[in-house]
Order: sequence, then structure tokens, then C-alpha cells
Amino acid sequence: MSQHSHHQEGLFDGEPPHEHPEPQPHRSGDAGWSVWLTGQQQARQQRGARYSRLSVEHPAKMLPAIAQHAIRTYTRPGEVVLDPMCGIGTSLVEAVHLGRNAIGVELEPKWAGIARLNLESAAARGALGQGQVHTGEAARTLATLADDTLAGRVRLVLTSPPYGSMTHGQVRSRRDGAEAVEKHAHVYSRDRDRRADNLAYQKPEVLACSFTRIMAACRPLLAPGGVVVVTTRPYRKDGRLIDFPGQVAEATRRAGLVQVDRCAALLCAVKDGEVVSRTSFFQLIETKRLRKEGRPVHVIQHEDALVFTNPAPVAGERSAAA
Repeated sequence: MSQHSHHQEGLFDGEPPHEHPEPQPHRSGDAGWSVWLTGQQQARQQRGARYSRLSVEHPAKMLPAIAQHAIRTYTRPGEVVLDPMCGIGTSLVEAVHLGRNAIGVELEPKWAGIARLNLESAAARGALGQGQVHTGEAARTLATLADDTLAGRVRLVLTSPPYGSMTHGQVRSRRDGAEAVEKHAHVYSRDRDRRADNLAYQKPEVLACSFTRIMAACRPLLAPGGVVVVTTRPYRKDGRLIDFPGQVAEATRRAGLVQVDRCAALLCAVKDGEVVSRTSFFQLIETKRLRKEGRPVHVIQHEDALVFTNPAPVAGERSAAA
């Protein structure tokens, strides 16, 4: 059952956390370790009827199969998954369906409300895990949770930062009865009062600093041997490919976390040895336009899943969240 309060009673009922082997850095000779086959079904099929119809309004939802893969790989039933920027709650919903407990933080009340609806639906469908969503700015809310019973109890932090205020969103074309191509559900918020805290509306250098603070605020909540997985992808601006995953990785390292892997979570399907593209309408149009200009570009068919561990604190170490 989803909750709004910061009360944690009942979330950690049951057996204590299991011991886990430390994640090991990826070695190039280990074929297949770092490719996640997470695009075998289209996003709409992956969500099915488990998510509220309102979920489609969020402009940049995490793919459920990516969340499932990360949760299955790095946690066991009964353990805690945290998403400090949970949006409509994909990571939380997949966690509770897999028997994990989940806590999310979301700045925008609209998305937080939809996340709670999705958790309530999961509970009604028999999900064994419990989920909570807190509304507020991530770093400040996480500091409050660290003062509660959550400190040292999170096995996996799983999240995805925004890379801009507008995304591809949803499209209506002439096939759907529109007079021209129409975009909708492509902005994070229309509330100007919250835009200062919303990473989607911050300049790249400010966004990176904000993300560093959020990741640093997650560290006190992580259990010994806990793992952080951040999913993101490069994007094009003025025809140029921006290495946003590299920027996010650097921001996370500045928070004191240690990167141990960089995986490719496929957005495309692999069937009979062939790749089945699942690109967006606007990415396809942009790729065609750039190719006509003679630029050798390709559609982006994966998300980078960046994997980090939390090193043991050093005496006298100051938190990067301070």
C-alpha cells in the first residue's frame, strides 16, 4: 500500500538483509555481461495494464524491463530499493512486484500522485513489496530520511536524471486524425514556482552539481555493499551528440561513489540475430535529416546503465551533500 508520510514502520519487517558479493568491474573479455536485453517488448506492452493511464503524460519514463533487470541483478526479496527522482514510480512498481520494498522521492506533486496510484494498483494486483512516495526536493527529503530508520538500509538506488525541460513525448500525426504533427506530454512541469529545484530546467553545469548533491545525499542511506544504478542516454543538440552519460558519471563520482560498470540497456529488440529498432518518431526524423546533410549519424538504441558502489567512509570525511 502506498503511503505519503515519512513513517517507516513495517517497511523493514521480516528477515534482515542478505549478504551480497561486491559488484566487480566489467572486463572486456567477459562477453555478454554488460548488455541487458531490455527492449524485447515495446514500452507500451511492458507497462500493460499495471500502470495508470495517466502515466503516459510523463515525458521520460524509465523502461520497466530496465528497472526489472537492475532490481533482479542487485537485490533480493525483502530488500529496499530507492529512487530519489521517481517520476511516475516505474522503479518502485517493478520493485514491489518483485517482492522488494521501495521508496521514492518526487518533486512534482502531479507525478508523485500518479506514482502512488501505480503503487496502489500494484498492491491490488498482489505485489508482495511495500512502497512509499515522498513529495519534495530530493536532497532535502533524503536528508530527512537519513535521520529516520532508513539510514544504512537501502540495497539499491535506481534512478534516471532528466537531460532537458522538453522531451520527445507523445505524437499525433495525420494517421491519428491530426492536421499536422502534434506533440503532447513532452514537458516535466508547467509550475514555474518549482522550476528552480527541477533538474530538467537547470543549465547543464547546474544540473550536474544538483545531481551530485542528490547522489551524495543517497550515500548515508545505502547498506554496506549497496549499489547505485543510474540510467541515462546521450542526446542530440543542434545535430551534435551530447555525452550526457559521461557527464552523469562524472557528477556521480564527485559525490564519492565508485563506478564499477557501464552497461548497455537495449531499447531495441534482438530477434533471430537481427536488431528490431524501437526508435522515437522525432529521433527517426532527425536522423534522416542529418543523413541527408551527409552526417553519418545513427539512432540511439540503448540506455547507459552506470553502476556504482559506495566506499566505506573515511574518518573525518565530509559529505558532498553538505
